[in-house]
Amino acid sequence: MTENKNAKRNTYTIYDDNTVGTVQIADEVVAIIAGLAATEVDGVASMAGNITNELVGKLGMKNLSKGVKVEVINGVVSVDLTLNIKYGYSIPKSSAKVQEKVKSAIENMTGLEVADINVSIADVDMQQAD
Repeated sequence: MTENKNAKRNTYTIYDDNTVGTVQIADEVVAIIAGLAATEVDGVASMAGNITNELVGKLGMKNLSKGVKVEVINGVVSVDLTLNIKYGYSIPKSSAKVQEKVKSAIENMTGLEVADINVSIADVDMQQAD
């Protein structure tokens, strides 16, 4: 994996075939994948910055990267997520589900290896769960 230093954002080559060409992915795309996967987990109210799946259509996909920090080194991804959890849900169980879902989504969609996913809980959403 090489980092494209000429771009305004970090990009990584995830596929390189001399006969066809290369496929590159921006770190922001990996962050969006992580944010979307995390907000799909039952018990997660939103990403830090109050971004929920319902708001994505109105605000756009780039806002899903709020509350997500991604670092890619030699094709290995480290993710830091900051979440707001719904009141009444088990933080350890919900966090474990987030870690599983985010790891699976990143690995399946990008082919990158995920080394770790660190979850921080920023707030508890006191509104009644659906």
